[in-house]
Amino acid sequence: MDSRTVFVLLWMLLSSTSTGIKLDGNGYVDIIIAISSKVTQDDRLIDKIKEMVTEGSVYLHEALDKKVYFKEATILVPPHWNTMHVTKARTESFERAKIRIDNSAQGDEPYTKQYDECGKEGDYIHFTPNYLLNDTIIQLYGLRGKVFVHEWAHLRWGVYDETNDKKPFYYSNHRIEATRCNINIEGQLNEVTPERSVQQCRTNPQTSLYTKDCKFFPNKNQNTNSSLMFMPSVDSVSTFCRENEHNYEAPNMQNLKCEKATWTVIFEDSVDKDALRSLKPLQSSPPPPSFKVVQRMQRVVCLILDVSGSMQSSRILQQQQAATHFLRNIIEDQASVGIVTFSTYASTLSPLTTIDSNTMRDNLIKLLPKVASGSTNICLGLREGLQVLQNDGDVSGDELIFLTDGEATDNIADCAPSAIQSGAIIHTLAFGKKADPALKKMADETGGIFRIASDNMTSNQLMDAFASLTLSTGDYTNEPVQLQSDGARTSDWFNGTASVDQTVGYQTSFVIIYEKHFPSIYIQSPSGLVYTRTNMIHDGLLKTVTLNIPGIAEPGDWKYSIQTTTLQAFTITVTSHAAHASVPPIIVKPRMNQQFSDGTKPMKVFVEVSQNYRPVINAEVWATLESETGDPETLQLLDNGAGADAFQGDGIYSIYFKKMVNGRSSLKVRVKNQDGQTRFAVPKNSGAPYIPGYVVDGVVELNPPKPTVFEEPLEVGNFTRTATGESFEVILKSTTPPNFPPNRITDLSAEIQEDSVLLSWTAPGEDLDEGTAKSYEIRWSFDLHVLRNNFSNGYAVNTAAVSPQEAGSVEQHSFNLSFPIQNGTTLFFVVQSQDKQNAKSETSNIAQASKILPAPSSPVISNPGMNLTVLVISVCVIVIVICIVFSVITWAVKRRNLMQTYALPQSFYQF
Repeated sequence: MDSRTVFVLLWMLLSSTSTGIKLDGNGYVDIIIAISSKVTQDDRLIDKIKEMVTEGSVYLHEALDKKVYFKEATILVPPHWNTMHVTKARTESFERAKIRIDNSAQGDEPYTKQYDECGKEGDYIHFTPNYLLNDTIIQLYGLRGKVFVHEWAHLRWGVYDETNDKKPFYYSNHRIEATRCNINIEGQLNEVTPERSVQQCRTNPQTSLYTKDCKFFPNKNQNTNSSLMFMPSVDSVSTFCRENEHNYEAPNMQNLKCEKATWTVIFEDSVDKDALRSLKPLQSSPPPPSFKVVQRMQRVVCLILDVSGSMQSSRILQQQQAATHFLRNIIEDQASVGIVTFSTYASTLSPLTTIDSNTMRDNLIKLLPKVASGSTNICLGLREGLQVLQNDGDVSGDELIFLTDGEATDNIADCAPSAIQSGAIIHTLAFGKKADPALKKMADETGGIFRIASDNMTSNQLMDAFASLTLSTGDYTNEPVQLQSDGARTSDWFNGTASVDQTVGYQTSFVIIYEKHFPSIYIQSPSGLVYTRTNMIHDGLLKTVTLNIPGIAEPGDWKYSIQTTTLQAFTITVTSHAAHASVPPIIVKPRMNQQFSDGTKPMKVFVEVSQNYRPVINAEVWATLESETGDPETLQLLDNGAGADAFQGDGIYSIYFKKMVNGRSSLKVRVKNQDGQTRFAVPKNSGAPYIPGYVVDGVVELNPPKPTVFEEPLEVGNFTRTATGESFEVILKSTTPPNFPPNRITDLSAEIQEDSVLLSWTAPGEDLDEGTAKSYEIRWSFDLHVLRNNFSNGYAVNTAAVSPQEAGSVEQHSFNLSFPIQNGTTLFFVVQSQDKQNAKSETSNIAQASKILPAPSSPVISNPGMNLTVLVISVCVIVIVICIVFSVITWAVKRRNLMQTYALPQSFYQF
């Protein structure tokens, strides 16, 4: 590593002030709350947001031993709102916001999007406008401030819910318990009939548990103050479950994902763990949060393009082609665009110009640079670009798109800090292998996007990079959608398909780029109409051919065929927009779980496929990771709830990335409908629990019913999507590839069948989720804590006959124990796998199974600590009843004897 690189890396470390939520002393700052552009203006929303965060700050302060509170928050309102007393947004944007206010097809339930492992930050919290404005919803979920703290714990500390709608009950100590934490939460189990009356729960004869209609109704008044991750709506609940009160047997997400108490995860595994352990409690109540309301207007963008000598030949042409695509198909109407070039000197080719027509777009395209020479003075380019923005006033929130293919010949540390502090958002494109390493720093610090792009003519990376430079306001109907991006080098045919679904079709364009000679091009619509060169626009200087489909493109499979007799490279990019303003398109969001790796731990690739917050499941998803120094690797991502994937069927597709090489790498994903199997699903998010009602003085008081959300078929036809994720960097600690063990099994389940046990799980791989593991070790115990504390202390199961299957397969193993399983017995099981080098996986989640034969006796959940008291009272009552009965019998016998002895009239004994 040369001295320049060392200096830049040192500067990056010392000057790190990255965007995102932070702890400033005891207070959380840099909290961005963004309102989507789809939300109709209602300034009451701003007041309600302030009320929720202010109230939540009080509850947060109490929940974590008075250590933290909400100090500062910024509210980003939509561009079309005419709101008083707002300032210009800087780096704030809808996509960067960790709390989002938006309409949703999934109802008003607050939730947090989580798709990484326990202790990792979530993606964002989602509230609907109606949830904030309609006070009757408070009855369903509890006070907004408490709900906000509940969701904050999901978002910031990576903990999970202590409820489970799919497994609301479990069997423990010969009784049915409601899934909850802590166990001291008291209440009743009842069913609500269609007529909204309350009745005792019925039993499922097959499982001997209560039916799915049975619900837990907590007592309105409790004798415990935890836990906020179970029921924040209960008045007395004000903190999180600690180790001494955590219910490890409950089959909830917190136990499945973390197997630790919520309090333990927050203080030992979360991003704030070090700060929280060192912070001292505040000596007085925290001050209320301060708020800033900001707004982003129409986009203001300046392109800063490298025209130094290293950009000669094909690079300057590729820059021109990609910038043309950006100006013609990506940047929105009414945006203002300027163009700056830099090399030995910097020049302004165009001041800020409002795009109000296709003619204006073409005029800007004509100004794009076509020749290159000179050195790479990055600071000159930055200063010239900022000057162009400053000519329009305050640069806060304006954007610089900075592209360079070389190391700076000047000292970037002289100008980058001031550029970062300017308030402008700086998107940076590293074109080629030598682009300056400080580019990522500038993007990270200003809320910009960092992309790398190879100058390989078939990669299409530079086109993809420019196409990804959007700044979402939350209304995806106004943003371009990339349907296809592909490339090849051939002397024959280059064929493919781009599928236009019902959610897109407006302003659909096919852009073909060729390397040498103009080819024959045929594009066929789903109905068979063939477009040829007579229907297309050919630019010989740019070596591009464009087909613009008028109106709304016909839904279905559009097939393209490109023929050449000369060996040359081709790329094709297909872009479209939403077909209707009221129907958001299917969108794809790729990301890595980290932007830097030293190779000691695997990275994860995540791809979210959704439409208006509805997960799109059963799609076919592929990721290509291409480094500057190695061959590209293509991986299929799965949504199966195993390996790298946190939840099955949540529309988040995941995979481990293990074959890392030194240098910067890019991420590109391709998504398509899988033989018509793709459909919408009900979200599996971490959300605020709905409370069906409360028990007050022994009587159930019902809440309004929760609105039902139905799964819908995905009737949009075939679709394709491509998307580019942010680039990342790898600097390996060792030249020897690490041996990763099999991935941890997270979906182990157990079932007792007569006197045998059936275990099921998803097979791990030889290396994480790839290949086939060598063997399994299975252990069981009567005591959950035995397996938690020391796996080897459990009883071993003979697995000699179990041959592991390929990663991703369904594994099942049935076996008999050495004793008959008695009714009421509960057993716990854990699995560990091993690879050929004897590297062992982490132990799996703990699965439990119970043998239950008779129906339960009483659908009442009470405090186990009260069992002795209840027993004593019951015995006393029985004794009293026996005494009364004995006294009555004795009195009757004496009465009969007196009557017989003295022959007294019966009326004598009446009273």
